[in-house]
Amino acid sequence: MTRRRLALTACIAVLLAFVSSLAFAALPANDTLRIGSKRFTESYILAQVLAQTAAPHTPTPPSVLQGLGNTAIVYAALRSASIDVYPEYVGTISLEILKSKTPMPMEAMNTALAPLGLGAAIPLGFNDGYALAMREDTAQRLGIASLSDLAKHPTLKLGLSNEFIGRADGWKGLAQRYGAPQVPVALDHGLAYDAIAQKQVDVIDIYTTDAKIGHLGLRVLKDDKAYFPRYDAVLLYRLDVQQRFPKAWAALQKLEGSINETAMIAMNARAELQGVAFDQIARDHLAAKSGGTTSAAAGTGTDTGQRGFWAKLFGPDLARLTRQHLTLTFLSVGGAALLGIPLAVWVFPHPRLRAVVLGATGLLQTVPSLALLAMLISLLGLIGTVPALIALMLYALLPIMRNTVTGLGEVSAGLRLAGQALGMTAAQRMREVELPLALPTIIAGVRTATAIAIGTATIAAFIGAGGYGERIVTGLALNDGQLLLAGALPATLLALLSEALFEGVEHVLRRQKT
Repeated sequence: MTRRRLALTACIAVLLAFVSSLAFAALPANDTLRIGSKRFTESYILAQVLAQTAAPHTPTPPSVLQGLGNTAIVYAALRSASIDVYPEYVGTISLEILKSKTPMPMEAMNTALAPLGLGAAIPLGFNDGYALAMREDTAQRLGIASLSDLAKHPTLKLGLSNEFIGRADGWKGLAQRYGAPQVPVALDHGLAYDAIAQKQVDVIDIYTTDAKIGHLGLRVLKDDKAYFPRYDAVLLYRLDVQQRFPKAWAALQKLEGSINETAMIAMNARAELQGVAFDQIARDHLAAKSGGTTSAAAGTGTDTGQRGFWAKLFGPDLARLTRQHLTLTFLSVGGAALLGIPLAVWVFPHPRLRAVVLGATGLLQTVPSLALLAMLISLLGLIGTVPALIALMLYALLPIMRNTVTGLGEVSAGLRLAGQALGMTAAQRMREVELPLALPTIIAGVRTATAIAIGTATIAAFIGAGGYGERIVTGLALNDGQLLLAGALPATLLALLSEALFEGVEHVLRRQKT
């Protein structure tokens, strides 16, 4: 029993040391302004506008955590101090974050936010509201101009974003207000415009500054019962930002009223329709506001910010994303091996305990990755690298532990008895006989875990952990197939390289055995 407890204690110590080292490494520098964004075009652009505005007035360049997902994730990041500020909307703050039943004025919002250490300030000058839209030809044929008209057509297919379906100010309340009988299907916002253009759905939810509304000739349905509040863009920030970065905050305050709806739609159009990089769009907007010259005339047919596939694939972010993806993969697999192999060795002689432990690790594989990340964010109060690494490590445990147990089970009873006859203790037999013989099978488990980690690591970008998934997430937001491919191809290549590496290791082991 003492030996079991020592082994269990050692495994727990390895896990705690791993998590503690990650948490320590993930602590951001206090002199870095951290700016977040949600996972849609406008939020990406506004985050870059904030970063470039603050950059000349901060001791280190601001850190931009892009595409953090929906309101719940980016707000959790703000509450946990993983970010300092991000662009938000007054309707979302009052109805979704503060759970008010009615829209709140700015003063009331700040009174409610202050006990949380947060504040809302600097109205940027435009309203980006929710609305529903449909194809013009369908609307004309059915005589639909308003949401009340829409409610009279229960057979129409609605494709709404997951966030809109779940929001307090989203579909549920709208359906009650208008008596709408339709049951919507969940659809990523970035894919919705393609879906409605291809007539796969009839109605989608939109942001009123989306560039593709006019590009596709959609009809925005009138909110004739005034269900939607105003969604004026503001900054939601931690109150200590003003003290930590006084010069940067003064610069950000100059953004008040600097962006109107027309300007925001134009910036969104450059990203979504012309493929211009977010940082370039922000740079050109700020240059135009300050009286400078932009890098390219946005109104001309050739925009130097526009990028083709090869420029996206070999963009300046490739080295950073590769480093992040490698870190996520090898740290998580290494942590899983450090924990899983000793744990498998410990449970191997005990069939019931072995079944329970392997069953538990198998159960972890059934938890959807985004759900596991959400649970870890809630548990740890952190976003980014730490929860991503823990999730990847948990997913890597099963193949490593199962292969370790399988490899040990393949060692013949005769060899064990021979070791016992030579006077070896159980620990010596394990170290000198069983583990060396099981090594090829164990390495095969690590190989499988590595392949799983490389693929699964792409979802880490949803919580700001970087890696190739950052391109995939952005590509989804923009419905940019080239950018999606520019993220998927390097991940595929990395998986192939890892397979070649493990094949080489296994070849060496086979030669040593012969």
